[in-house]
Amino acid sequence: MKERTTNKRLVSLSGAILLALGMSAAYAEDANGALNRIAAERVAVGTCATCHGPRGHSYSPKFPVLAGQHAKYLVAQLQAFKAQTRGDPDALGYMWGMAAPLSDELMASLADYYSRQIPIAGPTGAAALVTRGKDIYQNGDSAAAIPPCAACHGALAAGTDDYPRLAGQHVQYLIKQLRSFQNNMRNVAVMHGVAQGLQLGDMEAVATYLQSLGP
Repeated sequence: MKERTTNKRLVSLSGAILLALGMSAAYAEDANGALNRIAAERVAVGTCATCHGPRGHSYSPKFPVLAGQHAKYLVAQLQAFKAQTRGDPDALGYMWGMAAPLSDELMASLADYYSRQIPIAGPTGAAALVTRGKDIYQNGDSAAAIPPCAACHGALAAGTDDYPRLAGQHVQYLIKQLRSFQNNMRNVAVMHGVAQGLQLGDMEAVATYLQSLGP
């Protein structure tokens, strides 16, 4: 009887130890996550905001709006910058160097930070451009073999984990990226095919429409 009681106590003690270890591991994970979030916000405010603006709302049309962008997409881009596999001009000029010291954990925390910021609509351009851009975005242009952008980026350009949010993005930045896809500086097969059929006027129209879209 005494041996059975002792065994029960040992089992209970072992269970308590395992529970305590599990709680300690969970606490440590939460603590590390909190530290990563704090570090990411410091980097975002102290470094990234120089170009991308407070909370990812960039003032300069040269630099993309990051507010509300999908975290998975942002991580993929940061990894591409660090690996020097994304080759558009601003990647070479700015982001290769900026991404080089970033750890995977900090990339994930930065992406999470920007994904939680509230996006806003940009300025509305000329009505004719917006109308033409909306038509291309939603329906494509069969004569030029251009598929509808909405097929991947969504009806309101909100994007997905794999395709970026385009709503509210700067016209200048969007045109620059389309040109980079067109000449394969950004080597993305799907977008190279789409951009090939776009004339500069069509790019401007689509970009003007997208800039005007809100959350």
